[in-house]
Amino acid sequence: MRTYSMDLRQRVVAACDSKTESRAQTAKRFNVSPSWVKKLLRLRRNSGSFAAKPHGGGRQAKFSGESLQRLQQLVEKQPDATLHELLDESGVEASIMAVSRALDRLDYRFKKSLSGRRNKTGPMSKKGAKPGSRKRPSSN
Repeated sequence: MRTYSMDLRQRVVAACDSKTESRAQTAKRFNVSPSWVKKLLRLRRNSGSFAAKPHGGGRQAKFSGESLQRLQQLVEKQPDATLHELLDESGVEASIMAVSRALDRLDYRFKKSLSGRRNKTGPMSKKGAKPGSRKRPSSN
């Protein structure tokens, strides 16, 4: 979700301060939700500012900096390695999904190997057969 611009915030607050229309009408005019207008005014009342709060952060990536470079070297050395093998070789205590996300950040894409074993399952019914139809054994 994108943060509303400071310009829009200023215009909404100014419209609410003029008290020429209700909060719901102001929200409709600026194409925002009435609850956002209420939150914006509450933020100004409590903190004195209606600027957007900074991003709260998040979990640190397991593969960053030196460990990310090591992972890249491992992939270049052995491009057909599985995620499990890359994780074991990296020496980082992480999950398979962390390896996958790191490879996404390194812009690696996975394709199926054309040299791999093909699926040996063939068509189950003859061409032109109706769905759900099958030959029943005759009862003599």
